[in-house]
Amino acid sequence: MSVERRTGLPEKAIIIREASGGDHAAVVAMLAPVIAAGETYALPRDMDAQALAGYWFESGKRTFVACDGEGALLGSYYCRANQMGGGAHVANCGYVTAPAAQGGGVARAMALHSFDIARMAGFTAMQFNFVVASNSRAVALWRSLGFEDVGRVPEAFAHPTLGLVDALILFRRL
Repeated sequence: MSVERRTGLPEKAIIIREASGGDHAAVVAMLAPVIAAGETYALPRDMDAQALAGYWFESGKRTFVACDGEGALLGSYYCRANQMGGGAHVANCGYVTAPAAQGGGVARAMALHSFDIARMAGFTAMQFNFVVASNSRAVALWRSLGFEDVGRVPEAFAHPTLGLVDALILFRRL
């Protein structure tokens, strides 16, 4: 499924497509500084390129990339079942946006695309298990797209500059 959406990027459309093997290095290059910063993902900050690729593209996940009209990478997301067995009808996704593309509608376009992908895969809801509460831009986006706070884990995330901050559990029916 390819989706084009107009964004705040000057005269450029966002094209979202399933990632290919040729996208791995570019996605890892975009993801590495986000993980190293340690502000949004509960992953080891020192993950090397191989570990990052293994995580983002692991079996059981469908991974997508968002590109501009010239093919430059703007972001990426994955979609998978949140749990196995009786919880396999609820999707879970992870998203990353390139620093130069932030604020241009890329994350929103990927989110809307992921809702469609999840529905087509038979998921009936989406749950984010660990949204760092201090990630105000992401929290505002998810709430604007209909996610509800269904849980808060006090001081669950060790932020590198803010100290211990809460993690949110967010839920949305599809």
